[in-house]
Amino acid sequence: MISAEDLIALVRNYNPKTNAERIAAAYEFGRQMHEGQTRRSGEPYFSHPVAVAAILTEQRLDDATIITALLHDTIEDTKASYEEVSGRFGREVAELVDGVTKLTNLQLSSRETKQAENFRKLFMAMSKDLRVILVKLADRLHNMRTIKAMKPEKQAQKARETMDIFAPLAGRMGMQWMREELEDLSFRVLNPEGRQSIIRRFITLQRETGDVIHRITSDMRHELEKAGIEAEVFGRAKKPYSIWRKMQEKDQGFSRLSDIYGFRIITDSEDDCYRALGAIHQRWRAVPTRFKDYISQPKSNGYRSIHTTVSGRDGKRVEVQIRTRQMHDVAETGVAAHWSYRDGVRSENPFAVDPAKWIASLTEQFDAEEDHEDFLEAVKLEMYSDQVFCFTPKGDVVKLPRGATPIDYAYAIHTRIGHACVGAKVDGIRVPLWTRLKNGQSVEIITAEGQMPQVSWLEIATTGKARTAIRRALRELDRGRFIKLGQELARSAFDHVGRKATDKALDTAARHLRLKDRDELLARLGSAELTAHDLVQAVYPELTRDEGDQVPLRRAVIGLQPGQSFERAPCCQPLPGERIVGITYRGKGVVVHTIDCDRLSEFEDQPQRWVDLHWHSGTHPAAYNVTLEMTIGNDAGVLGRICTLIGEKKANISNLEFVDRKPDFYRLLVDVELRDVEQLHSLMLMLEAESDVASVERYREKPPAHAAAS
Repeated sequence: MISAEDLIALVRNYNPKTNAERIAAAYEFGRQMHEGQTRRSGEPYFSHPVAVAAILTEQRLDDATIITALLHDTIEDTKASYEEVSGRFGREVAELVDGVTKLTNLQLSSRETKQAENFRKLFMAMSKDLRVILVKLADRLHNMRTIKAMKPEKQAQKARETMDIFAPLAGRMGMQWMREELEDLSFRVLNPEGRQSIIRRFITLQRETGDVIHRITSDMRHELEKAGIEAEVFGRAKKPYSIWRKMQEKDQGFSRLSDIYGFRIITDSEDDCYRALGAIHQRWRAVPTRFKDYISQPKSNGYRSIHTTVSGRDGKRVEVQIRTRQMHDVAETGVAAHWSYRDGVRSENPFAVDPAKWIASLTEQFDAEEDHEDFLEAVKLEMYSDQVFCFTPKGDVVKLPRGATPIDYAYAIHTRIGHACVGAKVDGIRVPLWTRLKNGQSVEIITAEGQMPQVSWLEIATTGKARTAIRRALRELDRGRFIKLGQELARSAFDHVGRKATDKALDTAARHLRLKDRDELLARLGSAELTAHDLVQAVYPELTRDEGDQVPLRRAVIGLQPGQSFERAPCCQPLPGERIVGITYRGKGVVVHTIDCDRLSEFEDQPQRWVDLHWHSGTHPAAYNVTLEMTIGNDAGVLGRICTLIGEKKANISNLEFVDRKPDFYRLLVDVELRDVEQLHSLMLMLEAESDVASVERYREKPPAHAAAS
């Protein structure tokens, strides 16, 4: 545990004018309050608040925030009260500690149903004093660093919560280093095999290519010196989770990923940033569409930097970020830069964002959202999405997620403008409404009185706000017609299973499906947002299982003696629709083989054991196990996609076994339950057409060596 003297020394490094006595007093008070308490690891509990305070010193934060960190658990977990903290350390610290306590007690959950409320609470906490969130993030970071002491199920819960809520929040606040570490620590818990796999591949890559980072850094320094630019150059490999996410997004394996290295150039002035960019682009070819200028168009959290991706040595793509020292400080600490100290005075960083203004801009669009779902869509868009910046005809900037269309732009300005939209001009030229907007474009929306949203807009719009507004308008517009149609559909659906669509049945279904009332249920049924099957299943789940007139398993084979049983041979796994023959076994009944099974050669000299059989001609249940041998690409998401495709063919996977693992390919045996040979052929054709499937064939057991020899 860090001593009080060492902690004060960390603060003095950036703030020589710190009130050391006050920090020491807070340290001693916190230690006394937590006396006798231990963490799950067995360490004294007070080691945790001290570690949180140390994390905040890295961001050069003010005394009040450091003291808050030392005391952040005292009101909640000890006998200390708000009044006592306020009396000893002032009202500012007491309010901050109280804010952190309330935030801790929010019971944040990563479950979808609660996320909207979580975010609302977070923004409310932030609106009072952003330092509350800074302490909470540092608290979560230390807890994640020491998470191994927790029970496995608690680890998974905390890691998921961190990945869903706290890591994106840190990113949104501009604290990229914290976001990356939180993501990586969560990734270590949630997918340790995936993380280890990426690390192993990195080690292999380094062995094959040598120290790429050192070589490229040297090359960049040489080019900058040649151009007479004074700058620092740093290089690093991207974090495992960042690479994993990229693999998922691009649906590529590690070997096909190119931009796994990142480099940073820190210059003395803004002018030097653009000169450095020129020097880099002169030496290496820039990758089209991978250039962003956040200096001329800063992010709302104050982030400024030039991003470019170039083809470096050996054709490897590398990302380069170019910024000044002041920009770098904001990029590292984000909104926290507002409280940063340097040499005993608050840093006068021109790029630091006023937290009050930042929170106001962040929450402005969310306040208008009444519905939880709408709010969640809007907040996730703001938290996660990469942005494009477009201009209104008057020159105002409108921020939208990448891939947004003029429809999204119109709704971003105002719902009324969105509803009345009939066309759009981009840079003065009329364009279709499905056009994808790009950075820096000027957009003008053409409106007409009496215009209403079209159903086709739902496929065009990409933002949650636009889609929700369109769906709501369409529902209201056609509500009466949809309710009438829904009534007919409900009547028909219930008649089909021999039931009546009574008001009571519909009320029950609405309650089960968590809809407001019966009319809402019928409106959704009529608008195809809800299926008739869902409706019936909500009330009579047992009636929706469609077994049809299927052939019972015991009568599947014709040609057996009365009372004679059969089983399918594991060597050839015969399916309905295939030519078959039976071999009798004493006390075992008949074992059914396909007519071309290699094992039949063992019984050539025993004709008395052969039984002429054939499958029943009716529809069979999907209950016949067949093993497929497949070779698939070792890329992220491939196996999941193949499992989905098999499911789409109404085939159930009963077992999956990896036979061989190579860096680029997996060979595996998949047991699927099928209806007949026709379903098997259809499934194999579909899998063969999949680009990531190198081969697929029906697995057959090889006969024993002595049998093969005979």
